[in-house]
This record gives sequence, C-alpha cells and structure tokens, in this order.
Amino acid sequence: METSIRKHIEAIKNGDVKLEEFVSEVLERCEKVQSKYRPFITINKKPDLKKSKGKLAGIPISVKDSICTDGIQTTAGSKILEGYVPPFDATCVANARKEGGIIIGKTALDEFGFGTFSTNCAYGAPKNPHDPERACGGSSGGAGCITAAADFPHIAIAQSTGGSITAPAAFTGTVGITPTYGRVSRYGLIDYANSMDKIGVIGKEVYDAALLLSVMSGYDPLDSTSSEEKTDDLTSYVGKGIEGMRFGIPKEYVSDTTDKKVVSGFMKAVQKLEVAGAKVEETSLPLTKYAVSSYYLIAISEASTNLAKYCGLRYGMQQEIVGDFETYFSKVRTAGFGKEAKRRILLGTYARMAGYRDAYYLKALRVRAKIIKEFKSEFKKFDALIAPSMPILPPKFSEIDKLTPIQTYNMDILTIASNMAGIPSLSVPVGKADGLPIGLQIMGDHFAEGKLIQIGSSLEGR
Repeated sequence: METSIRKHIEAIKNGDVKLEEFVSEVLERCEKVQSKYRPFITINKKPDLKKSKGKLAGIPISVKDSICTDGIQTTAGSKILEGYVPPFDATCVANARKEGGIIIGKTALDEFGFGTFSTNCAYGAPKNPHDPERACGGSSGGAGCITAAADFPHIAIAQSTGGSITAPAAFTGTVGITPTYGRVSRYGLIDYANSMDKIGVIGKEVYDAALLLSVMSGYDPLDSTSSEEKTDDLTSYVGKGIEGMRFGIPKEYVSDTTDKKVVSGFMKAVQKLEVAGAKVEETSLPLTKYAVSSYYLIAISEASTNLAKYCGLRYGMQQEIVGDFETYFSKVRTAGFGKEAKRRILLGTYARMAGYRDAYYLKALRVRAKIIKEFKSEFKKFDALIAPSMPILPPKFSEIDKLTPIQTYNMDILTIASNMAGIPSLSVPVGKADGLPIGLQIMGDHFAEGKLIQIGSSLEGR
C-alpha cells in the first residue's frame, strides 16, 4: 500500500482507489499494529466515508484521545472518563472531516497529558516501533507510535502543553509540529493547562504535517483564545531553500546532561544546514534554568482547577451516593484518577492556596513573561533557534520505572520554555544512534510556522 500522502491524494482524485476497500484494509492493519504496539485506546471500526473530497480526501487521521470526537469514546487516557462518547467534534476534528479526512481511531496518551513517556495511560502504554521495549514519548505517544508504525498513508492530530508533540516525534522518528498558541482552536480539547495547551500534528514527512495543520488552523468563535491571524497554505513552504538564514543554538540546550550520541547526531544535522547555505552560531537563553520549575507550577495549578469538575456529579465516573458529598467526591476521584494525576492535583491545589499563590503561581507567571521577552529578543537576531528535540534516546520501560517524578519532569528541559512562550516548534528526525531515532527541533517566532516548515523540509533526504 502506498504510504505517501501526496501520491495517495492524487490516486483518490483520479479514482484509482476504491475508498471502502482502502479503509477496510487500513482498519485491518490498525488492528495488527494495535496488537503489537498498542497505539490506540479506541479504533473507530465504522468511520464516516461520506466526505471523500477536499484537501485531506481519503486520508486516515488518528486523533489524540484528549480531543473530542462525535460518536467515538474519548477518555483523555483516564478511567474517570471511560465510556464518555462526545455528541460533538472538536473544531480541529470537524475541520479535518470537512476536508475529507477519515477518523480511524483515538490514540493513547498519559492521563490528561500528565507525563513524558505515555506510561501514565490507564489503558496501557504504546510501545516504540523501533524497539518495543522502549517508550514512544509523551504525552502524545500513541500519535507518534501509529505514525511511525503505519504502513499506510496517515497523519495524527496531537496536542502539547510542555513538549507532548516534540517528545514522541523525536522518540519515534516522525515529524511533529507544535503551532503558535491560538493558531488552532482548542474548542473540544479536554484541558490540561489552558494557557499553554496547543493542538498540533505528527506526520511521516514535513509536508504531511504542514497539510493537516493548514486545514486545522484559523479563527474559531467557539474559542476566545484562537487567533485571527491569517493562515496560508503551509505546504507551499516545503522545499524552499534556506540560503542566508541565521540560526542560533542555545548553549543551555546542548549541555553536559544531554546524551553525547544525541549531541553528535544533532551536530551532523547542523553541518547539513550550513552546507545548504545557513549561518549557525551559539547563543544563550539564561532563563532556561527557571523554565521547568515555573512551567510545572503554572501547569499543575491550572490542571487542578480543570480536573475539579470530575467529581462524579455532572462529569466523569459516577457511583452510588453514600454519605456526604465530600466522602462521595473522594471515593470517585480515588477510583478514577491515576497516581500522577493525583500528585498534580494535590501540588496544584497547594500552589493556589491563600498564602502560597503569590509565592508560587504568580511568581511563575512573571518568570514566563520574562522567558517570552527573552525569546522575542533572540528572534530579532535569528530566523530560528535549533536544538536537540530530547536530551536522551528513547528509554526502556525498565529505565523509566526507576526515575523519580523530579527526574521525569526534568526530561522536558528542552521543550518546556518554548511551550511556555507560546511560540511554534518543529521536530524533524535527523538520523539514528544504536538504531534509535534522534530529533532536531526548530523554534521560531509567533506565527512563523511557514519558516519552520521551510527549514525542516531542507533536512529531509539529506
């Protein structure tokens, strides 16, 4: 079966593909991939085939399970939402359907996005197609997994709060675009941290990701944070040269704590950029050292508020009401939430308490404002900033089990600052070490997705 998105769309337009037969075969292959790597929480066995025309005509689309899909179970990777079937589509999903995209299933994630390796999923962790003993990254691990494993044309709708697209893209050798905050409507997304959540894409090639992002983007009256910034055809940037562009490498992103094999693969890719005519030099983002602590204070504070509604009355798991309401709420939330979700709820609630809010949450917001200012200053000097996508190669599940929560949180050091700043980033595969993929991330100014796609596509095939 042809895996190229461009060739598949052309075949659909020419009538060379019988849609029903094609989708039937895709679903069979999804079942086989599921049995081996577990990328899905739910496979959509009866996808809507009525719309077969448009920019995504006949393309199988998977959707991260924290994004609502009409008529398809949506759990956010949590037992507390097991069995929830939304009566509506998230705007990004509705846009994909309008252009002929075929929703084939909902992909696995860390519960509510709380994790770096997708091991906090209540329905099982996806396995890395490059080595099933290793993780796919998180929290959009299922999206990266199915994209890497699929032997059919496919693009994944993913989501990021602190690096949840970049991490799985790097660990699975796929392309991940995390757009500017507000570029894609968040309507229909089950929130983690409202001020940082972004819906993006994971694809096999830069073109694939650019295509779906173009379709999903645009102002949405249902989301007050969505931007009215004009969205052009992002695929038009694929293949453009980068001669004369200037890139900065933040020295804090290539430190002694970054795996030497990752650094080696990254620097080889940097040389390719220079051969293509770009100028690369070292720069500094000194506020990086404050990013992880600030991010987690903001994220868990917002998360504890967002998850308060899952108490067994209007939303989420319900049980027989016995005793007073507090007893009932505690019983439902104890049964429905996983260990990491409970940890973040407790920490976030503490950080927002009277007497601590000024010392923690508000101070973290001030740090974020300074981080945004620091990035904006860099983009006056450079077209983009480049760095390794993740500081390590995909870890084994046995290695993850030995990490403390703080060690796990620190894995996000290379992705958190850009997500806090709301700027776009693109992760592209740039080689392998020990048979495992290495990713390079490109960070740009707000609404500079086109430029990032231009840069990323210049690394493909080199």
